[in-house]
Amino acid sequence: MGWFGRSFKYYAFEMFSASHFMIIALLFIGAVNIFIFRDKLKSDKTRKWEIGAAISLILIEATYHFWMIINGSWDVSHAIPLELCSISLILNIVLLLTRKKLIYEILLFTALLGASQAIFTPFLNYDFPHFRFFHFFYTHLMSIWVPLYFTWAKGYRPTIWSVLKLFIFLNVLMPIIMIINKLVRGNYMFLSHKPDSASLLDVLGPYPWYILSLEGLLITLSLMVWLLFREKTGRKTEVERNLPIA
Repeated sequence: MGWFGRSFKYYAFEMFSASHFMIIALLFIGAVNIFIFRDKLKSDKTRKWEIGAAISLILIEATYHFWMIINGSWDVSHAIPLELCSISLILNIVLLLTRKKLIYEILLFTALLGASQAIFTPFLNYDFPHFRFFHFFYTHLMSIWVPLYFTWAKGYRPTIWSVLKLFIFLNVLMPIIMIINKLVRGNYMFLSHKPDSASLLDVLGPYPWYILSLEGLLITLSLMVWLLFREKTGRKTEVERNLPIA
């Protein structure tokens, strides 16, 4: 089936290839444009674009699961959307549809830290122009652009309490995913064992201690994100005063 098939014989992805560098460039171009045109993006006319973006994410994710099903690769051990990037995608859709600040507070950290890592060091087999290439990078790019859009254009800002909310969210989520991993013999969020290939987890200690190390690293990096994106004036903008209550 070519570009929609399971084989990547003619679509083998290579890290830091021309197509990969194009995606990295696109990431920065999109982010820079969101910042430059942030005043124009404050208009209520952008609401229809938010809804359209949410629908596009739903459609491409549904198509991805359809692709796995028809190619015989869908399985409960790996295809349930329980990875951090998949959870960020769901939060992305919910944020676009509801504009809830609570969703933004969690998404800002999970997306910027998780999706950015996925773009720079993607765990991907399929290169351009395979469907999986478009699905992988579109969903991860949007996971970064959307929270940046809500930060710079809509006036949303994280607080120190946002980091606490992330900590609570992760510690409620992790035991649930651990149980699911046991039931389906999966390794969602690498909570059952380290990945087979070399990764950052190799320097974070043996199982299960690397899980605590990874959580500590995530909280540390989240504090850095908070310092970077927090409201520095100490005053709420008019936009922030009118944010929906979570």
